[in-house]
Amino acid sequence: MTSSPPPPTNTPTSPTWQAGPIIVGAGPSGLAVAACLSSLGIPSTLLERNTCIVSLWQQCTYDRLKLHLPKRFCELPLMGFPKDFPKYPSKDQFISYMEQYTNKFDIKPRFSTEVVQVHYDESIKGWRVCLKNGEEMASKWLIVATGENADPMLPEINGLDRFEGHVIHTCGYRSGMEFEGKKVLVIGCGNSGMEVSLDLCRYNARPSMVVRNAVHILPREIFGFSTFGVAMALLKRMSVKLVDIFLLTMTHFILGDTDRWGLRRPKIGPIELKNLTGKTPVLDAGTLAQIKSGRIKVVGGVKEITKNGAKFIDGSEERFDSVILATGYKSNVPSWLKDGGGLFAKDGMPKTPFPNGWKGEHGLYSVGFTRRGLLGTSMDAMKISKDIHLQWSLINPN
Repeated sequence: MTSSPPPPTNTPTSPTWQAGPIIVGAGPSGLAVAACLSSLGIPSTLLERNTCIVSLWQQCTYDRLKLHLPKRFCELPLMGFPKDFPKYPSKDQFISYMEQYTNKFDIKPRFSTEVVQVHYDESIKGWRVCLKNGEEMASKWLIVATGENADPMLPEINGLDRFEGHVIHTCGYRSGMEFEGKKVLVIGCGNSGMEVSLDLCRYNARPSMVVRNAVHILPREIFGFSTFGVAMALLKRMSVKLVDIFLLTMTHFILGDTDRWGLRRPKIGPIELKNLTGKTPVLDAGTLAQIKSGRIKVVGGVKEITKNGAKFIDGSEERFDSVILATGYKSNVPSWLKDGGGLFAKDGMPKTPFPNGWKGEHGLYSVGFTRRGLLGTSMDAMKISKDIHLQWSLINPN
C-alpha cells in the first residue's frame, strides 16, 4: 500500500491530492514517463485534453506519414517495436505500437481533461492543477509532457484573411486527393512541407513550395544505411564539424547541388545548426526528384496573399486555388503553467538546453522538449522516473 505526502487540511477549496506525479499530456512523452514510473511501482495521474492517446498522430497528421528515422531510434523505454514492423513504420503502425505500449503498462489516461492553470502552492508544498471542468488536484510532482508540438504555429501573413481559396494548416491535411488538379501554395519547407508537396504530386496537383530561408536537405539513407544512424556512429569518434563535412560531401554526391534548384544551404553544417537552434534538417523521401523534374516549383518569400493568389518578394505574382501552411507547431506551456514554473522560458521551451532541461525546482519536470525526437523523450523519461523514485523511496520506505 502506498502513501502520499500529508495532504492539506480539507476545506471547500482544497484540491484532491494525488499520491504520485501528475503528468500533463498523453502523447509519446507522457506515456513514456508513465510507463517508466509504473515499472518502478509509482502511480501517476495522466491528464489529456483530447479523446485519445498520441492525438497529434491520430488527429493531426497526413495519411502517408512515416517515421523519418529507423524504428530503433524511435522506441520508447522498456518496449521495442514489433519485429515484423518495417524499418520506417507508417502512421498507423506507430499508433498501433503506442496502443500496445499503453496496454502493456496499464496506463489509463483521463481523456477530455483540459488543464487551464497550474502553479506551485507553497501552502500545500505541491503543484495545484486547475481543470476546465472546475476540478482541482495537487501533487508533490508535476511532469509537463505536452511537448514542443502542442499547437499549430499560425504565422501572420499579409493578406491571408482576404484569400478566397481554401486555407489549411498541415494539422488538417490528410491527403492530396481533395487538391487534385489544383494549384497549391505550400508555405514552409521543413519535413512536413516537403512531404505534403510530394503527396500533392501523387494526386496530380501543382504545388509551389515557399523556401524563404536556407535549408539543409539530406538523403534519408547513405548507401543503404540511415543517415541519422551514420551520423550518430561517427559522432562517437569525430567532432561535429568533421561529421558535418562528411554528411555534406555525401549529400552532394547523392543529391547533387541543391542550390541549383533554389534550395540554398546554411553556412553552418546540419548537426551544428541543430545543436545551436534546434532546426532539423530535411530527410529527403523523394521530394527533391519531383523538384528537379519541375513537378514541384520552388518559390521565394511571400510578400502578400491576394484574393486569388500571392505576390512574392521578387516582384512576381501567381494565382493559386489553395494555401497550405506547413509552418510547424509550438509549445502551449505558457498558456497554462504560471511563470513557466521557473523551468520554462516565454516560448514554452526549457530555459536550459538538452540534456539538462528535464528538471526544475519543487518537483517540476519536463519531457518531450529536447528537440531530439523520441530518442530524447526516452532519455528524459528514464531520468525523471529515476529521480522521482529516489524521493518516493524516502516517502514510502516499504
